[in-house]
Amino acid sequence: MPPQTEAPLPEGGETRRIDTMRKFLVVVDNTPESRLALRYAARRALKTKGMVALLYVIEPSDMPQWLGMRQIMREEAREEAEAILHDLADDVHKIAGLIPELIIREGVRKEELLSLIDEDPSIRILVLGAGTGSEGPGPLVSALAGQLSGGLRVPITLVPGKLSPNEVDDIA
Repeated sequence: MPPQTEAPLPEGGETRRIDTMRKFLVVVDNTPESRLALRYAARRALKTKGMVALLYVIEPSDMPQWLGMRQIMREEAREEAEAILHDLADDVHKIAGLIPELIIREGVRKEELLSLIDEDPSIRILVLGAGTGSEGPGPLVSALAGQLSGGLRVPITLVPGKLSPNEVDDIA
């Protein structure tokens, strides 16, 4: 069970219990659709007095490497993940005045996401950005919105990648 702590509300000096808040989980990377999903989650969390968690998954490399090279690549991937998460956390703060929870995991994105949802009961909604490219909405969106959607304990909100930031604000 997550620790029971308190967090200040952006409107004033009040506090609210974090363990009972609705947590919007956003799987992030450095894509435009990820930023739209983050914007939606931040706006919804502000309106519903919830919080935002950002998940970045470092996926394993398919290239065989020597141990030393593998370690260097792993450290570089971690540094990149931290930089992206801190940049996105700044966006959440600017959009909604909230400080998000930052989560980095290593492994297969879908598996790490499903494990996190199982481990954290405060996650109430999964927010994903849907890509607009010719390859479709993205492998994670395709997997979760398709075969796996009925087995999740949380609803999935898909934010279309063709929306403008103003359109996201209007629907959030």
